[in-house]
Amino acid sequence: MTRMGDVLTGIHATWEFETDSVLIRFERGIRTPKLFQALGERRIPHEALASVSLTPGRRGTVVLHAVPRPGADPLMEAAAGQLRRSGDPYRLVLPAARETLAEYYADELRAALTRDSARHPRDESEPAERYLVAAPQAPLQFKAYDAKAIFDGKQVSFRWFWTGASSAKWKAGDQNFPVAELHGVEWRSPEAFDGYLRLLRRDGHGPAQDAPAQADHDPAAVVFGLGYGPVHESLPFAAAVLAAVRGAGTGPSAARTPVPVAVPAILPERRAPAEVAERIRHLGELHRAGLVTDDEFSAKKAELLAEL
Repeated sequence: MTRMGDVLTGIHATWEFETDSVLIRFERGIRTPKLFQALGERRIPHEALASVSLTPGRRGTVVLHAVPRPGADPLMEAAAGQLRRSGDPYRLVLPAARETLAEYYADELRAALTRDSARHPRDESEPAERYLVAAPQAPLQFKAYDAKAIFDGKQVSFRWFWTGASSAKWKAGDQNFPVAELHGVEWRSPEAFDGYLRLLRRDGHGPAQDAPAQADHDPAAVVFGLGYGPVHESLPFAAAVLAAVRGAGTGPSAARTPVPVAVPAILPERRAPAEVAERIRHLGELHRAGLVTDDEFSAKKAELLAEL
């Protein structure tokens, strides 16, 4: 049986096994994924976990994987399955030589989950009634392609950049969204095509159903791009907003109702050729004026052409 304080050290992280939780401490080395470095450490209560597995990894490694319950971790809820395996904070990669030790801890953790489930009966197929893993703490901010996004714990603010924001966003002006007016967040990874972060507003607080389909025309969304809105900045931001939205709920139903997390469409929507041509023309003017670098011009032009 594991004792409080037992430690298993892997590549990029160390897991400390406690009586009712697993404390994950991430390394800060240059090879450690930036998301892990941004998270620092996370305490995962046993009741937040659904299962544990140990499988062969790549290049002489094994992987200890703890699977969180749906609705237990705002970070994983916001990610909505978009994280690469190498960026999953619930995976501990170890040298194959430590497989026996890893199997021991996997068995002990499974036993701990069984005991916890016996004390607190639950249906593993149902989402957790509340977030059980702490979200990243506000204040948080990141630079998107078209705006600076800021979250102070009470409201989300978008401050548009004139070099990236669409005319629709400039017309709408800088935006402030109190948490009380939100009911969810949609995060599309910047590692995918046309990534963005969109705020989902409650009925009566904005054009929830009539919102523009394209994120770069929606004042409630910011768009990512090459070097803008990286995972280690935008995902913790989205998770913190989700946790605040859940915390702002009142009444017994609020704790049981999962915060909506929209799953982004896989196929990007296409733009009209005239619109793309106008955006490229404007981008060219910024480039000639020295406001956009050669690399930024080439990368954004390629993105726009790909949308035809």
